[in-house]
Amino acid sequence: MAVRRCIPWPDKRLRAVADEVDAITDDIRALWTDMIDTMEAMPGVGLAAPQVGVMLRLAVVDGSTERGRAVRLANPEILHASVELREHEEASPNLPGVSARIKRPRAVTVRYLDDSGMIARRDFVGIEATSVQHQIDHLNGRLFFDHLSKVKRDMLLRKARKRAG
Repeated sequence: MAVRRCIPWPDKRLRAVADEVDAITDDIRALWTDMIDTMEAMPGVGLAAPQVGVMLRLAVVDGSTERGRAVRLANPEILHASVELREHEEASPNLPGVSARIKRPRAVTVRYLDDSGMIARRDFVGIEATSVQHQIDHLNGRLFFDHLSKVKRDMLLRKARKRAG
């Protein structure tokens, strides 16, 4: 469909909690398709609707090596997270040019509405677990750097401001 523009930090929408999705409609499906196109163009392993300025609890995740296996999630909620952590370099198209190593649970079980409007439950592991947690953070008005200490977060944001000019 279309690649959408990711809104730049510090846009206030990136700090807002997104609204619940009441029903899966053709408009929602079209938005998911745009989000997948946008994720592929980055390229990335996930995208949340607030990143493109749409304040709905929608996300897409695709950590497959062959691509084309995006999971479409509405109203995702983590039901269970593993005790074991995994560290991964995270970044965001909303704050280009900077990244940080973030520790998150290695595996999560997520409940969500799928593209047919049915309640689904899925286990995500590894890169997809990291991505789905990253996207749920976006839906809750959080960004990856919120997981850093104040000193590291301040350094990262200074670097991002310099890059933005």
